[in-house]
Amino acid sequence: MSHPLDNVPSLPHVCFMNYEVIIAGGGLNGLTLALALDQVGICTAVIDRQTTASMKLSGFDGRSYALSAASKKMLSVLDVWPSLARNAEPMLEIKVTDGQAGAAPSPFMMEFRQEDMPEGPMGYVVEDRHLRLALFDAIKRSSVTHLPSENIISHDIEFAQVSVTLGDKSCLQAPLLVGADGRASQIAKDAGITRAGWAYEQSSLVCAIQHEKPHNNIAHQYFMSAGPLAILPLSGNRSGIVWTEKTETAQAINALDDAAYLEILQPRFGNFLGKISLAGNRYTYPLSLSTTYSMISQRLALVGDAAHAVHPIAGQGLNAGFKDVAALAEVLCNARRRGQDLGVQTALEEYQRWRRFDNAILSLATNGFNRLFSNDNPISRGLRDLGMGLINNSHSIRRAFVANAAGTAGEVPKLMQGSRL
Repeated sequence: MSHPLDNVPSLPHVCFMNYEVIIAGGGLNGLTLALALDQVGICTAVIDRQTTASMKLSGFDGRSYALSAASKKMLSVLDVWPSLARNAEPMLEIKVTDGQAGAAPSPFMMEFRQEDMPEGPMGYVVEDRHLRLALFDAIKRSSVTHLPSENIISHDIEFAQVSVTLGDKSCLQAPLLVGADGRASQIAKDAGITRAGWAYEQSSLVCAIQHEKPHNNIAHQYFMSAGPLAILPLSGNRSGIVWTEKTETAQAINALDDAAYLEILQPRFGNFLGKISLAGNRYTYPLSLSTTYSMISQRLALVGDAAHAVHPIAGQGLNAGFKDVAALAEVLCNARRRGQDLGVQTALEEYQRWRRFDNAILSLATNGFNRLFSNDNPISRGLRDLGMGLINNSHSIRRAFVANAAGTAGEVPKLMQGSRL
């Protein structure tokens, strides 16, 4: 789609009122929100630092996501899932246990089976490259104005609108600006929204592996003394690995050649899938917790990592961002039907009330789980093993865990129920 200002004379300080919502950030949350708003006829522009070429990259970059059942429903409603389904691997069973390198898993575990998931799989594992391309293709089919290779230099609040100045000095206006620009959100900083949080002394080693035996659509999470090790089923005889170590250790491991890297991973991974080999490149990411004191400001709302970034121990970071997207889209759709200005403060406050508590609980829970499980204290290990055993023996508690992980607990936005707005 051409730039909306291509045929306009160069007037660097003149603003053009073209949109109802401007989204800063063309990542997964930003593009999904744009599609949701477009589906109800809300005129939207996405300002995206990424180049078109980078969005089309098809190589595996190490990242994969455990999408909840509710996130899958939203992507289905937005017509993204049909092109993604062939590359999405269902999680039919999930096993959670304590682990130690070179030792058998603890006999005390939480095992979530298909009978705990009456509505189908709890979730699906998708690679970042496939999800990104599916969203990008959907954007190209939509009426959304997508401006790649652009960034917002500044934004100013005026009486009934936000004026956004881009790097090329052009200026766009809309009643509402949405920050979907990640945990270092410049939009939030410019609005004076402050953050709380800290860096963990941990980093995740991320890769995909090929293995001899089929994974049978079973996801595993081992709680090792340095941090969790997640094994997520991918298409074919492949699994995605999210392997947490102390940052110094992670950096040293990542600097090794592939053979030495696998020699360290294999004892942690175990032999239950046979011989393993790397399938694609490998990466390491530092871990931190970061949450804003507010998700809104005047004519501004934040979604996803721009508002909250959590430890990946529960694999819920993207799902929480998608829930922000679904809630904000629903609030804005209702405001529009009432004939309200989309940037009206009452609508933004409704969005914040809906999402802020859930996000705070997720931040506290992931931080608490990481502290409880990322150590080798024998007393802590005994207590958590006992707790996992008790949970595993209670069908009702297992079902409650599944509902939370699947995104079906609490006040679920319409899109995540599989309903159109």
